[in-house]
Amino acid sequence: MDELNGRMIACQLLITGLIARVANNSPDPLRFLTDFRDEIRAVVAGINIAGMEETDRVRQTAQKTIDELFSLMKPPSAD
Repeated sequence: MDELNGRMIACQLLITGLIARVANNSPDPLRFLTDFRDEIRAVVAGINIAGMEETDRVRQTAQKTIDELFSLMKPPSAD
């Protein structure tokens, strides 16, 4: 289980870095991040989760994870 958690954290860090990099190349990074977050939240809200009885719990956990990832990002510095 620890190996799985480690891999999930690594994936989250990688995804956060990739999104931040694309946002930095965007003319309006904050708008990009906000729009992208909203799109990802919409995907999670509408995705079909098969084979589980409590899909609401899985969906809430996914939404919370998305919010945590995006809360770690901040606009690029003026430097």
